[in-house]
Amino acid sequence: MSTPASLYDEAVKIYESGDVEKAVEKLNEALALDDNYVLAHSASAVYNQKLGRFDEAIAHATKVTELEPDDKFSFLQLSVICQRCGRIAEAEDALAKSNSMN
Repeated sequence: MSTPASLYDEAVKIYESGDVEKAVEKLNEALALDDNYVLAHSASAVYNQKLGRFDEAIAHATKVTELEPDDKFSFLQLSVICQRCGRIAEAEDALAKSNSMN
């Protein structure tokens, strides 16, 4: 039986082979097993942004900040995703949050 971690690893390999769509599908399988699997949400944010699915990308990046509220990098990633999705005000807010953390 597959685990969220093994499905995540498969998704990364698929992504590296160039099939971003299939990588997202594999990450969705991982999240169906464990919706709190941070690595899958983090990768989903990046992959969905690359596919132009900006709302989904931001939703996954936001979920990472909810699961890891004390992790400065989580907010930095949210800032980058928002910036790449053209949501500058949200990007600046996330960057400010990241910068305010120790």
